Amino acid sequence: MHEEQLYRAALNGESETVSELLAQGADPNRASEAAEDAAGGTGGDTGDGGLPLCAAAATDRVEVAEALLAAGAEVDGREGGGWTALLWAAANGNADTARLLIEAGADVDAANDGGDTPLSLAARRGALGVVRELLAGGADPRRYDGDGDTPLDIAADWVGVHLESALLDQIEQDGWEYVVARQYAKDGTELVTVAGRSADGSQSEQVQAQRGHAAIATLLEEATDVFTPVDRLVARALAHRDVDEDAETWWAVADTLAKRSDDETYEALAQLCLSEDAREREFGVDAIAQFGFTDDDKPYLDRTLPLLQKMTTTEGNPQVLRSVLAGLGHQGDARALPQVLDIIGRPGHKRTMTDAIALADVLPPDHAGGLALLVDMTRDAEDEVRDWATAGLAGLEADTPEIREALAARLDDSDLRTVAEATRGLARRGDARAEQGAKRVLAESDDPYDKELVTEP
Repeated sequence: MHEEQLYRAALNGESETVSELLAQGADPNRASEAAEDAAGGTGGDTGDGGLPLCAAAATDRVEVAEALLAAGAEVDGREGGGWTALLWAAANGNADTARLLIEAGADVDAANDGGDTPLSLAARRGALGVVRELLAGGADPRRYDGDGDTPLDIAADWVGVHLESALLDQIEQDGWEYVVARQYAKDGTELVTVAGRSADGSQSEQVQAQRGHAAIATLLEEATDVFTPVDRLVARALAHRDVDEDAETWWAVADTLAKRSDDETYEALAQLCLSEDAREREFGVDAIAQFGFTDDDKPYLDRTLPLLQKMTTTEGNPQVLRSVLAGLGHQGDARALPQVLDIIGRPGHKRTMTDAIALADVLPPDHAGGLALLVDMTRDAEDEVRDWATAGLAGLEADTPEIREALAARLDDSDLRTVAEATRGLARRGDARAEQGAKRVLAESDDPYDKELVTEP
């Protein structure tokens, strides 16, 4: 009885109930005989019973999964059909739980009885976040699934497909009614849900997928050394510019091209920066801004910096100019400071975190005007601007009373990330006021990164 209750509680994310049942002796590795199909019809057969960890993974119940693992749940325990928790997480696009399972030692290449691997399932769903976690965890991008397809084959087949129509085709029946819903998944890709029900309401079904296939194909091409021509990659990026929440496909393509470090690709991107199409110029700048960067090595700096400096004068599109500003900052070269100050100081310019990041990245230690502007940004009304300006100020090599006082003023900030950055800056300078900030962050913040900022040596 406990096992069935544990499974239901895990499926529903009832973490307190899960903890109570585990304390009462419920076995996290015993399957529930009355388990439902946790993935809503998209995964394997649970007719042989469902495992609580698989239920938590299928529904992205991270806290529950942590409790089950701590209680001894087998990370690679299998349900009917050979389904593991990581397979369920991948099939349903649950990157947070996937990360937890991978860190707990889950087999990233474990296949179910049909030959599906976590990477092939994530690629089919379009779950960019899960794919990133799997590749970082060492999953084999060349491994075939039960149909003889690689994850790249699967993702590439979905690129350019009208997702809503493809999902409807999977469940369409005569006489049924259907609705389509769209929202953003946690990884920033658009999540599309197609749900249908019979005319009398007695039957229903739904399918989901994420619009991350183009970005996934790009990552898998890079991981498997497949060379895709620049024009095809650029077309892929442009097609998805306004689809993802934070331009995930755009940046996946830009990052891939930036890593190539060859003259031919560089020249293609430089030509995009001169295009009549503003979107092509924007992409060209975003990709070329960090082209060839490896650690502190910037082999194209003396070609990229003059190009961006010239665009400061010639560019009239605000969005492209924002990319130029970010690109100037990426160069990390004080020679870009006049252009950065020019863009930031233009009439009508709307201040964003990019201003603070770019200014801090090119600010020399002896430029009083630039320092005063950065300090002013630490007092901005927007949290993001204050945060990044404070981080930039904290990271400067200079140590002056003005810098210390500006950092100390942020210890009472309403944004705890800003407090953490200020604390880090004061600690680097041996200022005793850092202790005040550290105490506040550790007492009030639930963010591990905030706590890391105030406790790292």
